[in-house]
Amino acid sequence: VILLIAFGSVVAAGLPIVIAGFGLFAGQMLVIVAAHFTDVASFAPTLAAMIGLGVGIDYALFVFNRFYQELQGGAEPRDAALTSVGTAGKAVLFAGSTVIVALLGMFVLGIRFFDGLAVAAALAVLMVMTSALWFLPALLSLFGRHAIGLRLPGRRTLKPFDPEHSRWAGYADVLQRRPIVPLLISLVLLGALAWPALGMRLGFPDDGTQVPGSALRVGFDLMDKGFGAGTGGPYVVAVEVPKKHDVTALGQAVKAIERTPGVARTMPDSGMLPLVALDTSVFGDGGRLTSIIVYPKGDPQSQEASALLDTLRNTTAPALESDHRVRILVGGAQAVSADFTTVLAKALPVFLILVIGLGFVALALLFHSLVIPLTAAVTSLLSFAAALGITVSVFQNGVGQSLLGLGGTGPILPFLPVMVFAILFGLSMDYQVFLVSRMREYWEKTHDNRSSVRMGLAGSGRVVVIAASIMTSVFLAFVPTPNDTIKLFGVALASAVIVDAFLVRLVLVPSLMTLVGKANWWLPRWLDKVLPRISLE
Repeated sequence: VILLIAFGSVVAAGLPIVIAGFGLFAGQMLVIVAAHFTDVASFAPTLAAMIGLGVGIDYALFVFNRFYQELQGGAEPRDAALTSVGTAGKAVLFAGSTVIVALLGMFVLGIRFFDGLAVAAALAVLMVMTSALWFLPALLSLFGRHAIGLRLPGRRTLKPFDPEHSRWAGYADVLQRRPIVPLLISLVLLGALAWPALGMRLGFPDDGTQVPGSALRVGFDLMDKGFGAGTGGPYVVAVEVPKKHDVTALGQAVKAIERTPGVARTMPDSGMLPLVALDTSVFGDGGRLTSIIVYPKGDPQSQEASALLDTLRNTTAPALESDHRVRILVGGAQAVSADFTTVLAKALPVFLILVIGLGFVALALLFHSLVIPLTAAVTSLLSFAAALGITVSVFQNGVGQSLLGLGGTGPILPFLPVMVFAILFGLSMDYQVFLVSRMREYWEKTHDNRSSVRMGLAGSGRVVVIAASIMTSVFLAFVPTPNDTIKLFGVALASAVIVDAFLVRLVLVPSLMTLVGKANWWLPRWLDKVLPRISLE
């Protein structure tokens, strides 16, 4: 529907979808092949389909839009196809490569769980990008003017593409009258959207967040009602006693854990120790290792349960080792979640520096500027913060959860911020490249920054809106799925695209570039001589 409105042609509306579908099919086949060589999460193919379909339609749209503009200018179809792949195609190659690099950057985290996700998503992006660069130009050359066939009534004649007098040029004029006003408004909105992210809790949701009435939710509620809130998320404590079959030392450990604030009960408890003394088979083969199940008083997702984990590890464990030479190690699903988050937090700065650094270098090469890459990096982080804030509001704080069919609220999956940033950074670079490449084209001709920003919006603003609308609709289409992980990614990515495209790229960036002026295009002379010149035109 969006493409039909944009181009007024049934064939034109269908081509980008066919191209994306073809590339996505090839990508999904490669994901199956990759699963023979590395572990791939069960939801990875669905996530890859979501990402691949979104970026695939957008990449095909970017190439087709340039083809359409060339036809509007009177070019022959074959020449228009060559021009589109030689201009917009280069931008697609750059944008797609940026997404792939950002996704594969997750390998530096050193967490094997991410490897399969990164490979699956990267393969999907690679194949839809290849489809847009190879398959689409071939079809455009074959179809000729039939590529814009079956036109809607009232749209049968092609009007010449005139960005100078377009509505987008008028929008740019309004934006540039007092650029400080839209700049401040966008920053305030971004801050308000990002604010909830400060209270984000990372963790793996339990069955208490499932849809009411489902088998998993009913079972969780029955266990919770019959045995207490902590039954759904116990800690498993490994105990190493100093001597073989040392029931006394085990008793000291059990009593110390029972006295720890926040513990509801243990298994075995102190009342069962006489039975343990009669049956020493609870110890392992060496006679010194056993385990204790610890049930917290609070819900597994509560702050109380998290505090208990810290107390057991940082207070109870050191006291037992120093007083009774008993060593305890705390595990269990909730402990794994906390440890995963901790490891991720330590590795995250390296990941961010790598991805943002490579993006900065790529944009510096492309535009021969230091300010534009810096602007792109900072604004991408703002979009990311706002998307996280929206996600936290919905999935953790419960805003609008009934509309999305959520069973309950809970912590945010630890790997979501990394995945969303990797995908968003690549997508935001897409929009940045398509906007600024047009600006750069006019800057080279006129060296008038204000006019260049205006013409960049006039030439590429429309296609960015169409692309972002399509990608948002694709991501939102996955929200009704019963899989809460996919639902979470759908909302996070859709909100990220909406914020980045409509608020950051089309309001904040042009306002900021208007205020900065000619400094946007500044580069030290020695660096300008060293850097190779890469042109998208």
